Amino acid sequence: MRAFITGLAGAALTQAERGFLREAQPWGLILFKRNVTEPSAVRRLVEDARAALGREAPVLVDQEGGRVQRLGPPHWSSYPPGAAYGAIYDRDREAGLAAARLGARLIAADLAPLGIDVDCLPLADVQSADASPAIGDRGYGATADKVAAIAGAVAQGLREGGVLPVLKHMPGHGRAAVDTHVSLPVVDADRATLEATDFAAFRPLAALPLGMTAHVVFRAIDPVAPATLSATIVRDVIRDSIGFKGLLMSDDISMGALSGSVAERSRAALAAGCDVVLHCNGEMAEMLAVAGAVPLLAGASAGRAAAALAAKRPAVPIELAAARAQFAGLMAGVWQPAPGYA
Repeated sequence: MRAFITGLAGAALTQAERGFLREAQPWGLILFKRNVTEPSAVRRLVEDARAALGREAPVLVDQEGGRVQRLGPPHWSSYPPGAAYGAIYDRDREAGLAAARLGARLIAADLAPLGIDVDCLPLADVQSADASPAIGDRGYGATADKVAAIAGAVAQGLREGGVLPVLKHMPGHGRAAVDTHVSLPVVDADRATLEATDFAAFRPLAALPLGMTAHVVFRAIDPVAPATLSATIVRDVIRDSIGFKGLLMSDDISMGALSGSVAERSRAALAAGCDVVLHCNGEMAEMLAVAGAVPLLAGASAGRAAAALAAKRPAVPIELAAARAQFAGLMAGVWQPAPGYA
């Protein structure tokens, strides 16, 4: 296995992709809307990709709810943005946590039958009033304790459904004033403020098995490199201050926030301390470049990868119709699902 996660181009595996997966052996795969049509086709894509790899590789997706939902009606339910859980939490803490946990459990019930066993969720990004809308209503709130509590409930719900959570975006994306898909944000807050707010939201979640970095510069800690490419931030903040011990993946290495070729970015992310590189766009030339730049997954990174997959548990049984009715009741007055399958 090599130290990267790859995307795919479309809804069916091409012969070129089959050969690429067989030869390059990425640690895992990630799916996007372009890969999703109807349930049997998604299952077939996952099965074909794993057959090409010759193993049960992890398959990831960004299924948050709200604006970031790769599977939706008419075949799958729609889910609320994270801010909806925060709104309930402000009114009734226990109801907010119950809604977050149950929503994630229902998401897992959608993903697991497709063979998707990792969800890039929860976010522990503390919202900031002057930040880019890239996080916006995806976030759970503006205080570290609230965000950590809701994120923990989301992670619990996913794990109860047999799906592994990915904690993102470490050490915090909430202050980013520009969208990292387009350009590189620079945060000027002092370290004490960051430690007490942004970083603090991640500490109670440090035992989660998988995490993702942020393409954000924290000038008070490393004035040049974004967290993904900063050995100082990975070592001193993510690993030491936050205490995260799980498998650390980069955010999408092809995003506009980063400069240089995808090969250069990939090598820099691994040199900074990321265990694996995430490459999402499904463009074969870039996929080949990333595969050629990264090593075999070995040493401590291989140990963290194995431990992450070993953390997956069978789904706890759930009566879906009753659970969906309960979820609708919890969300009443806060969020109304789009028409479609439920």
